[in-house]
Amino acid sequence: MTYSWANARIAGVDLHLELHGSGSRSGPGSGPGSGLRAGLMDALRDAVRTGRLAPGTRLPSSRSFAADLGIARNTVADAYAELVAEGWLTARQGSGTRVARRAAPRRPAPAAPRTRPVRRGPAYSLLPGTPDLASFPRAQWLTAARRALTAAPHEAFGYGDPRGRTELRTVLADYLARARGVYADPGRIVVCAGFLHGLTLLGKVLTARRVRAVATESYGLDMHRDLLTGAGLRTPALALDALGTRTEDLADPPDPAGARGVGAVLLTPAHQFPTGVALHPDRRAAAVDWARGTGGLILEDDYDGEFRFDRQPVGALQGLDPERVVYFGTASKSLAPGLRLGWLVLPDELVGEVAAAKGEAEWATSALDQLTLAEFIASGAYDRHVRSMRLRYRRRRDQLVAALADRAPGISVTGIAAGLHAVLELPPGTERSVVEAAAWQGLAVEGLSRFAHPSAPPGRDALVVGYATPPDSAWTGALDALCRVLP
Repeated sequence: MTYSWANARIAGVDLHLELHGSGSRSGPGSGPGSGLRAGLMDALRDAVRTGRLAPGTRLPSSRSFAADLGIARNTVADAYAELVAEGWLTARQGSGTRVARRAAPRRPAPAAPRTRPVRRGPAYSLLPGTPDLASFPRAQWLTAARRALTAAPHEAFGYGDPRGRTELRTVLADYLARARGVYADPGRIVVCAGFLHGLTLLGKVLTARRVRAVATESYGLDMHRDLLTGAGLRTPALALDALGTRTEDLADPPDPAGARGVGAVLLTPAHQFPTGVALHPDRRAAAVDWARGTGGLILEDDYDGEFRFDRQPVGALQGLDPERVVYFGTASKSLAPGLRLGWLVLPDELVGEVAAAKGEAEWATSALDQLTLAEFIASGAYDRHVRSMRLRYRRRRDQLVAALADRAPGISVTGIAAGLHAVLELPPGTERSVVEAAAWQGLAVEGLSRFAHPSAPPGRDALVVGYATPPDSAWTGALDALCRVLP
């Protein structure tokens, strides 16, 4: 029969014992009680070995322990005696039976797994898409957070409006209107956790509206295309040239079957990613005309529109028709992607649908982070930070261009009027070998082909170099490593 002694306790330790034997009132020896004795000894050894019974712990008397367990006293006494003989326990007159003060046996260290040698991570990164994280304005952000926390109403710490905190939406409407030319009533803004979250929400809404395809640029991030594809949407590609994306192809597509069912188009008009071309005014107008004529939507990713260096910023496309353009903005490039703060400025008819897709309560972004950003913008700290970073990134860009002119004069640089990266033109057939050589030099870079749409024809060989990413301490080393690997 089986005895379960989950209620047996020694010095406050629940032993959770399960012993197997054929009887409970048998004497010592090889009779029925021997199985219980052996089981009790195993359980006590395990409790000592694992540290559940610490050295010096006093065990109950054999009489009381046997009564607790419902077995014969002799079974407990014999188990105690054998464990004393083995050195697990000690027994002294007047002191009772205790756990011996002995070192726990050492377990052999596990053998180290055999692995193949792994190449060390890059010493320098010139990958595009990340700002200089070392320049995050910690002190100013902390000041804004303290002010926001002090002024926050009690309800801010509850489940809020799925559109986001009204304080943030209000200051965003003012900032986007003056800085990016966006028509941004606070009621049209929905706060989200970055661009991908916003695109996920739009994917749900477009699918619910029975849109079958979202046209994308022939160069861009594959994760954006994958997200739309995962929502059940096709992503036909629009060609690119020196004037930007060929938006006229939306109205007269070269491949009607590929563009059939297109209900939206995803564009980066201020600074095409990754080629760096600004969308020509005629093609901006063509995109808006297509949207008006078909009832389609333009999804505008204004990912680094604030960082233009050589002339006035190119205003947002959304200003041409707020009812046909969804504006995406984030703090990922201007501050840091780790904040997970972004926003959608929506046509009036989409606000309810996007809020419903997000859920009945705000869950994606911290209310305190939203309030902090609102205070950061309202205090003017955001504008000062953007101006400071614009100067820093322009200086980085100029240093990159100067280094290439001096050490790799055959390499031309494009896409540098704005943004946080440049495109370095390479001789035909050399892109892959340059990327591999850079990896062996401890430098992480991306080739232009990495961003090509799967259906796009083969393009030119080039590197996409993010000059914002390295901290100041690594910038010179990253430039040197880059110049060493260029043809």
